[in-house]
Amino acid sequence: MADNASRIEELYGAFARGDMGAVLGAMDPEIEWNEAEHVTFWPGAPFVGPDAVVQGVFARIPETFGDTFRIDTERIVDGGSTVLVEARYHGVAQATGKEIDAQVAHVWDFGEDGKVTRFQQYTDTWAFAEATGEVPAG
Repeated sequence: MADNASRIEELYGAFARGDMGAVLGAMDPEIEWNEAEHVTFWPGAPFVGPDAVVQGVFARIPETFGDTFRIDTERIVDGGSTVLVEARYHGVAQATGKEIDAQVAHVWDFGEDGKVTRFQQYTDTWAFAEATGEVPAG
């Protein structure tokens, strides 16, 4: 794998271990983080900066799924400064007890300094709504 694809593979490993320092350290201070439109954590606009990502996404994952949430990567596609990841989300929503098994694609963009400058998630918003019982933002 090329450098950026290897970095992404390492980031998923760090996330799985709960090493948020490594995950946040890979982000540009002005990262633009885009959740899939209408998914549970989508506020209607991008999160900007690592602190916003923590508050809007990372802190909400354990609130929503407890310690059951995981990402299983299936393929990492190296596009140089852009890396595509195909994966699946798994977890059990705490509020409903329902499982989620949702297809997901992540697009990661890197700056010249090797930091992640942009993230875009595409996932099954219906599966999130079904599992969490939360009506997607509209």
